[in-house]
Amino acid sequence: MERPAWAPQGIDISVPSVSRIYDYYLGGSHNFEVDREAARKAMEFLPGLPKIMQANRAFMRRAVRYAVDEGLTQFLDIGSGIPTFGNVHEVAQQASPGARVAYVDHDPVAVAHSRAVLDGNPDTTVVAADLRKPQDILRSPEIGELLDLERPVALLLVAVLHFIEDVDDPYGAVAELSEALAPGSLLVVTHASFEGVPVPTGQAGGAVDVYRNEVRNPLIMRSREQITRFFQGFEVVEPGIVPMPVWRPQDPTEDEDPFTFAGYVGVGRKA
Repeated sequence: MERPAWAPQGIDISVPSVSRIYDYYLGGSHNFEVDREAARKAMEFLPGLPKIMQANRAFMRRAVRYAVDEGLTQFLDIGSGIPTFGNVHEVAQQASPGARVAYVDHDPVAVAHSRAVLDGNPDTTVVAADLRKPQDILRSPEIGELLDLERPVALLLVAVLHFIEDVDDPYGAVAELSEALAPGSLLVVTHASFEGVPVPTGQAGGAVDVYRNEVRNPLIMRSREQITRFFQGFEVVEPGIVPMPVWRPQDPTEDEDPFTFAGYVGVGRKA
């Protein structure tokens, strides 16, 4: 297996990665055959996975613009993945020049590629850290230099919480991060769920098995009620915890692919 020039040394390119599979669904070029193979297997059960990912990104962009409209100019994107067109810093800095964006991921390819893409952009930083260890993120010098946690921050947890098992206490991690944020901060979440998936749950479960067995990363499908629990201490803004296309849409939702209604998104404001 040939190692592409952009692949950081020391990573095992024989094991698929969540962020590289996501990159593949979005039409990116920073993925290996092993990632594409796992993605195609998951798509045998959920053919609409690329549509789900595209809707996820479209929601993220609407949420970032909403945050800027609300006066926020600081963004902390955890589980940020491999940057593709229309990433957080592009949307935020276009809407508000000088907006500051910190990206956090534990995938070495995501971190290396983010650093390459952001080279020369002084209002961004990239940190290699894991959502399951919030203090590593909050205490990292790069975050401390770029973001002023005494002022409101938009915390983005986009398509990342469903990769954290209950045994790793995702609720505790979100609470710890939230506690560090100033009043007026926003929490932006997208999360996978069996609710809204336009195929039988048993079939959708086949895709979950691919992530568990092939990608060696559990995909935890949570209910709307369980996803709402992440917003403890936040006032959920209208229209609430809803399917992706329903959150402040720019276009009529009846034109959306049925798969884009799988899972939930929401934005909350810290009192």
